[in-house]
Amino acid sequence: MTTAAASTIRVWVPDVWDVVHLEVTPDTTIAQVKAEALARAVGKDRRADPRDFVVKYRGALVTDENQTLGALDVPDNAPMIVVPTRRRPVV
Repeated sequence: MTTAAASTIRVWVPDVWDVVHLEVTPDTTIAQVKAEALARAVGKDRRADPRDFVVKYRGALVTDENQTLGALDVPDNAPMIVVPTRRRPVV
């Protein structure tokens, strides 16, 4: 039995101005990346609902969050961004 090689990706969560480094495998889904990045960046006390956020990779919205990192050919140390689904007004 072989296991998929682990790699690290960088996920920027602008809501808290933080970059999270996640160890992932090619079998990791975009939904898992988003949930883990939000949990680490926002913290346990201020839970963020993943449904209120989307993931962008290489400047494009990832519409199918069930896709795996392997299917998207995400390389080691690749950057992603998790942004709110809706724009928020600047106050």
